[in-house]
Amino acid sequence: MEKEIKLTIALDEQKMPEKITWNASDNQGGDRECEAMMMALWDRQSNNTMRIDLWTKSMKVDEMDHFMFQSLVTMAETYKNSTGNEKLAKMIIDFGKKFAEESDFIQMT
Repeated sequence: MEKEIKLTIALDEQKMPEKITWNASDNQGGDRECEAMMMALWDRQSNNTMRIDLWTKSMKVDEMDHFMFQSLVTMAETYKNSTGNEKLAKMIIDFGKKFAEESDFIQMT
């Protein structure tokens, strides 16, 4: 079985992303629009991570703060689930909390 994920990036005259849409072969809702994306692919042959990071020029700073915080938390969960290393996953979560505090969108108590 194969699945497909399709990304479409609309660029302005300066080649800056204006619109990002995505769709998955098992998504029945049609194309979905998003304001930012981060994709990391592990290339075993070169022992390197290949990355694509894009955001639209209309994305606001507070939205980027939330996006980065949620990405950090998700990376911590993925790391813990794939390695079983709860200690390092907690370190990533703790950094995410500090990030949230510094960006003033979440007040930690």
